[in-house]
Amino acid sequence: MTALAVTSIAGTRGMDHGEQLSRIARKYPARTAYICNGESRTFGEVDRRVTSLAHALMARGLRHGDRLALLMKNSIEMIEAMFAGWRVGAIVVPVNFRLVADEVGFILRDCGASVIVVDEGLYPLVGAVRDTLPDVRAVAVLGDAAAAGPGAERLRDLFGEADDTPVTVAVDEQDPALIMYTSGTTGRPKGAVLSHFNLLMSTLNAMVSQGIVGYDDVWYGNLPLFHIGGLTGILPYVIGGGCAIIVPSGNFDSRQAVEEMARLRVTGCVYVGMQWDEICDEVMASGARLSLRRASWGAANTPVEVLKKMARALPGVPVFSFFGQTEMSPVTCVLHAVDSERKRGSVGRPIMNVEARVVDEDGNDVAVGEVGEIVYRGPTVMQGYWRMPEANERAFADGWFHSGDLCRMDDEGYLYVVDRKTDMIISGGENIYCPEVEAVLRAHPGVVDAALIGLPDPKWGETPRAVIVPLDPDDPPAEAALIAWCKERLASYKKPTSVVVIDQFPLNSAGKVLKPVLRERFGQR
Repeated sequence: MTALAVTSIAGTRGMDHGEQLSRIARKYPARTAYICNGESRTFGEVDRRVTSLAHALMARGLRHGDRLALLMKNSIEMIEAMFAGWRVGAIVVPVNFRLVADEVGFILRDCGASVIVVDEGLYPLVGAVRDTLPDVRAVAVLGDAAAAGPGAERLRDLFGEADDTPVTVAVDEQDPALIMYTSGTTGRPKGAVLSHFNLLMSTLNAMVSQGIVGYDDVWYGNLPLFHIGGLTGILPYVIGGGCAIIVPSGNFDSRQAVEEMARLRVTGCVYVGMQWDEICDEVMASGARLSLRRASWGAANTPVEVLKKMARALPGVPVFSFFGQTEMSPVTCVLHAVDSERKRGSVGRPIMNVEARVVDEDGNDVAVGEVGEIVYRGPTVMQGYWRMPEANERAFADGWFHSGDLCRMDDEGYLYVVDRKTDMIISGGENIYCPEVEAVLRAHPGVVDAALIGLPDPKWGETPRAVIVPLDPDDPPAEAALIAWCKERLASYKKPTSVVVIDQFPLNSAGKVLKPVLRERFGQR
């Protein structure tokens, strides 16, 4: 990924996302682009600020192909920083602000970040590992840079440098746009590299499947922008000239959400299951009149009872239940509400531009109704994992992306997830990979071995439960101590919420822990 600085020829600009923003700003400069915390900015204002920031970042050494890390909570500034990176041709790396410093440090080192943009309140996560980041040339802080120490600058000052001449870096549609880190299946996070073309096709898929037409559409951006679902949710509204409401990161409040959606005439939004349950209760209790044209559900199978409640609270509003993964930009399948009862438990059928097969260990199609791994092909498949050639060789065997999900497909093409080869728990929309947490548990001096299973939870969908074999059966580590041990070393959402102590694990003939047996014995409250 070499540096490029080629002046664009008029009329030849492509479909990279830095240009997408400029194009819509030229067409509709006065149209409101973003609203956050009561502050609004037009497309013209955002485009000018993005251009100024792009020049400022280039002045600090950011070049085409370099990595721009964003450790920020939801804000308009985070979106502007992302587009500024894309305009330079940099690869944007959103970092989950819920991680602990060691996890943040690994990501920043692994991607080789050149520049970091960080919220003032999150800077300690960077400061704790700053000495281990030799590639970082500049740090810009949203807030008071003085607290960040020598070398840090205020992001506000970078915007204020006010160079509004066009940025003349040529960015190809196939250039990497994002590195999105997923929790590692063996304890090491993997960076999924998504191109501008991947994101463009994902955007067009969403616009077609959901009928997003543009200028009068309003998106309610409730998901975190470091998450692929939250980030890609705003892109259809950039291309079409619609407005995106950016909800500040924090505790979900159904009453506030319903009031804002009604007042701002929101036409599209996405929530996880427990949030929709609360939203519907609030709508029915308050009598709020919403302008929704589409309602989306992500992260897990949709309980039919909640869908029925949505039908009562939001009559006539199409409901889309999406399934996918970061490596697919991210949506692969959709289940429409009309099919939810008839196809109970299904994640739906593959969306436009995504091919899917269910295969055995040798890559052969399995018969209808039989279980195999679902594999994908299409223009939304990632370019690969960042600097992980062996993982890429496994992931792209036979020219298809191997998802790690074990599924079966019925005779109408609807898919049903049976299990996960990658052993993953989904809690409140966050992916938790068991080996990562198990490795931390095993590092405890009082633990010989550990296994993590998912526990059904009415609010979060699932929560992690640790099953451990203690070093001293007569004096096992206390549950609270083990949970605290994990919380110090992992993002809080990954920590176990309960611990079970047993004498020994059930093993198969190969000596591997039989997780189904553990789920049967300990997988209920």
